[in-house]
Amino acid sequence: MIKILQATPEQTGILTTITIAAKRHWNYPESWIQTWLPSLTVTAEYIQSNETWVAIEGEQYVAYYSLKLDGEFLWLDNLWVLPEFIGQGIGKWLFHHAVERSRATGATALKIEADPNAQDFYEKIGAQKIGEHHTEVGSQMRVLPIMEIIL
Repeated sequence: MIKILQATPEQTGILTTITIAAKRHWNYPESWIQTWLPSLTVTAEYIQSNETWVAIEGEQYVAYYSLKLDGEFLWLDNLWVLPEFIGQGIGKWLFHHAVERSRATGATALKIEADPNAQDFYEKIGAQKIGEHHTEVGSQMRVLPIMEIIL
C-alpha cells in the first residue's frame, strides 16, 4: 500500500536519488545528466520553501512531487517516480494529490514545464499544452512543453 506524506528536509538525499534515477530512465546522455545535477539536486531549503510530498510503498520511497509558487502562478515543479515503479499508477495518484493540494491553495490553474517524455502522461491525466520553453543542453536544442490544468 502506498502512503503519501509531506517530505521533510532530512529526505533530500532520497528525493535527489529518485530524481536522478527517473531522469536517467529516459536515456539522456550522461553529459546532460551531469549538466543538470545542480537542478536535479533537492536541498533542505527547497523542501522548506516548496510544498513537497513523497510516496512510500512499505519502507521504500518510490516517488515525490513538489509545488512551487512563482509570481502569480503555481507550478508542479517536480513529479518523479523511480523507474521500477513507472506504469503502476503512482505518478497519476501523485498528480491527483497535487491537483487537490493546488486547489487548497486557492490557485485556479497548475502549470507544468514538462520533460518532453512526460507530455503524453500529463495530457492523459487532463493537462493541456499551452506553450513551449526552448532551451539548450550542450549544443543541442530542446523544446520543453508548458502544460496547464485548470483547477
